Formats: sequence, structure tokens, C-alpha cells
Amino acid sequence: MNKLHVKTGDTVVVISGKDKGKKGKVLAVSPKEGKIIVEKVNMVSKHVKPRKMGEQGGIIKAEGAFYACKAQVYCSSCKKATRVAHKVNKDGSKIRVCTKCGEKL
Repeated sequence: MNKLHVKTGDTVVVISGKDKGKKGKVLAVSPKEGKIIVEKVNMVSKHVKPRKMGEQGGIIKAEGAFYACKAQVYCSSCKKATRVAHKVNKDGSKIRVCTKCGEKL
């Protein structure tokens, strides 16, 4: 099992590639491949065949997967891309925090 630093629902910033600097919400995570899908980032053209009678086929734009190492979690309190640190509470539960400001992610 490979663990990733991002989870579904996180806001991330792309740090390399053609979409560098773009922000978006993580829609899907694939830990086995080490890839993520982020909304409105890495848009690819997809050729779709009509499946039902009367349905129209064509070329649609869809989000493509890219490696999770090319994205960093965005901290809403310090407004920066940051690494994820883990903090243990008094009751023993772990929470993810921003390494720069210490705020909960």
C-alpha cells in the first residue's frame, strides 16, 4: 500500500508542469499508481462514442490524472502551498497540520 500526502477533498496547488500555479480541489486519489485528479487541472480531450440511440458523441474535455508529487496541499490560513505535518492530540488521535503556520488542514 502506497500512502499519499493528499486526500480527496483537499485543495492543492500544482507545483510543476504545464498547469503550474493552478489551484483546485482533489476529485479522486489513486494510491496504487501515485496519481490524483484535480478539478480544472490537466484538461485532456476525450473522444466519446454515442452509447444510446439518439445520444450524441464527440470530443469532450475532462480532467486527467497526474502524479501526486507534482501537487502540494494549500493552506487557507497562510495562503501558501505547504507540506503536511502530523500532530498527535492528547486523546491519541492524529491530525494533519500546516508545516508553516501549524494550522489544521
